[in-house]
Parts: sequence; C-alpha cells; structure tokens
Amino acid sequence: MSDPTRMRNQPALTTSTGRIWLVMGAAFTAIALAVLIPLARFDPPGVAITAAITISVVYVAMIVVRITVARRPLRLRLLAAGLLVIAAVSLVSVTVVANATR
Repeated sequence: MSDPTRMRNQPALTTSTGRIWLVMGAAFTAIALAVLIPLARFDPPGVAITAAITISVVYVAMIVVRITVARRPLRLRLLAAGLLVIAAVSLVSVTVVANATR
C-alpha cells in the first residue's frame, strides 16, 4: 500500500497541475530580485547580478518545463527542484554579499 504521509506521495508532487509551483516560484523570484538588485552595488562585484540572472533563468526554465513536459510526476518534480534552486541560489548569494561587506 502507498503511504499518504510520504513526501513523494503528496498531491503537490503527484496530482497537481503545476500551477502552484509556478505561483510560488514567481513569489520566490520576486522576493529574491527585490533583495538582490539593491545588493548589486556592494562587493564582491557581480555576485548579486549573477544570482539575479540565474534565478530569472531558472524561473523561465520552470515555465518551459510546465509547458513542455507531459509526464506529470516528472514535471512536478522538476518544478519542485526549480523552486529549491531559486531558494538556494538566493540564500547563498545574499550570504556571500553580506559576509563580504562586513
């Protein structure tokens, strides 16, 4: 029997259309860009801008995945991975800039 409490059996990863991943990805992207763009003027040069570009590219890739990947479980896992990448890149880049400006 399938255990409904396991992470991989959650509706967001099994039966969702993927829209929620795009909505949350857009929210994460907007927040990350709102933080990173003002940080672009601090040292080390280019970290914030590179992170902002990377985050934007990952979000666009999420949109492409949502449109092109037909197999639902794979599509939902790729969208979840994209959201995690956005969060990780944001966190690491803000931490690098914050530590460099001390």
